[in-house]
Amino acid sequence: MELSQVAIIGSGLIGRSWAMVFAAGGFKVKLYDIAQEQLTTALENISKQMKEMEKLGVLKGALSAEQQLALISVCTDLKAAVEGATFIQECTPENLELKKKIFGQLDLTVGDSVILSSSTSCLLPSKLFTGLKHVKQCIVSHPEGVISPTDLDLVMSDGLGMRYAFIGPLETMHLNAEGVSSYCERYAEGMKLVLNTFGPVPEFSGETVQKVNQALSEKIPVVPKVLDARRKWRDECLTGLAKLKTQMKSD
Repeated sequence: MELSQVAIIGSGLIGRSWAMVFAAGGFKVKLYDIAQEQLTTALENISKQMKEMEKLGVLKGALSAEQQLALISVCTDLKAAVEGATFIQECTPENLELKKKIFGQLDLTVGDSVILSSSTSCLLPSKLFTGLKHVKQCIVSHPEGVISPTDLDLVMSDGLGMRYAFIGPLETMHLNAEGVSSYCERYAEGMKLVLNTFGPVPEFSGETVQKVNQALSEKIPVVPKVLDARRKWRDECLTGLAKLKTQMKSD
């Protein structure tokens, strides 16, 4: 059966990450950028990461690093990059006019069944997609207020929490761009928009607490024996992590 094809628009950090996610799932990936040099660097980075992950036994998917890399190709022509794609993931810098320009170009190229997805962190879909002929096919790939309590914990434990064990949120920002100043230049407006949506301090009671409690209780029943076993597991994990960090410092 012909493999589904995905197009990634933008080969920066986010674009590379998406390319790896789709390749891990067995999709053919076309990675687009305007500069061949950028694409070459991206492929080198992806190859290095995949091989390191495979060596450590944490490579995602059923395919080997070599098989996943073989699924990724690069392209500097936007029309050629999206030809045959069933899903297009936009990963350009967080600039409204740039993203609108990209989606305007895609709107003239794609058919009526292709999904157009944006990786925007905080630009409103209405700002990005209004006026497009294929607006009903457009989505933002980040979750917008819909996530279960257990999935939220998973995001932290298998995502941010992994790095926060070794670096703090400020260094995370520093490394996610070319320094904190660069990060703030890119995302300050978006962060302010998000902060302005914060409502009053929650009461930590009522229906919300009941829903969270129910979800967590399904995973870990509120029974002394079960809670004690989970606490023991947690403490053993923390001890192991502490030993690893001590070893890393001595190395």
